[in-house]
Amino acid sequence: MQEAHSNQDAITEDEIAGRAAPLQPATSKRDAFSELMTVKPKKPKPNPVAYQTFDGRDGLGAYIANPASFPPSRVISHSEKWVVINDLYPKSSIHLLLLPRDASKSSLHPFEALGDVAFLNEVKAEVQKLKVLVASELRRRYGKFSAQDQARERAMDEEPPPKSLPRGRDWTKEVIAGVHAHPSMNHLHIHILSVDRHSEYLKHRKHYNSFATPFLVDVEDFPLARTDVRRHPGREGYLDRQYKCWRCGNMLGKKFTQLKKHLQEEFEEWRKE
Repeated sequence: MQEAHSNQDAITEDEIAGRAAPLQPATSKRDAFSELMTVKPKKPKPNPVAYQTFDGRDGLGAYIANPASFPPSRVISHSEKWVVINDLYPKSSIHLLLLPRDASKSSLHPFEALGDVAFLNEVKAEVQKLKVLVASELRRRYGKFSAQDQARERAMDEEPPPKSLPRGRDWTKEVIAGVHAHPSMNHLHIHILSVDRHSEYLKHRKHYNSFATPFLVDVEDFPLARTDVRRHPGREGYLDRQYKCWRCGNMLGKKFTQLKKHLQEEFEEWRKE
């Protein structure tokens, strides 16, 4: 049995209701990341639930019901089985959500849904694809800063270009994927995000700790044992823990301003690796 503590929400009431201002206005113009991520979908069949209203904790349902109605700056790709979106309030420089469209799974708690091994394997396969794509975008954004990518960057500028490029940095290692032990939104969603926690939307303790403690359960850890303590996030107090840096491992107390300053410093060092 899963806990049902409202104080275990990882986002604010304004974020749940969609009242917090989005990072970028939704436009029909495609950016490079949208182009990279978009899979050309088949013409969707008419969906009778596309005209329902999805408010508050049901907000993700709108993307599942009618993904084609959203601009590519929000919905990156969609198929009969999956929708991939940019998180409206990203907690890292890249933060995606994978939304299963199967109605028999989308309303379940992730611990229950991912207990189905066949479905879990499908989710893992989709997550791996998205990790590769997120890694490609990380390289595009930050490769020029990364020491490990310098040989690759120089090779790309050569005339004529080489037949093969140096391998460079493995950016897939800079991507994490998981579900929250206590989801704030009702529809099943899997987070795929870069490790940097570099975002203007990281504003509260719970924002950080929901991705820096066992509150975020890695997809690869499923199916969970019945005795796994992560089934009880309220009892374990994950969201109220002292800050621990995701990169250096240092404990930073509970002062959020100190955390943000440290995260900025770590971001600059991380992208230079």
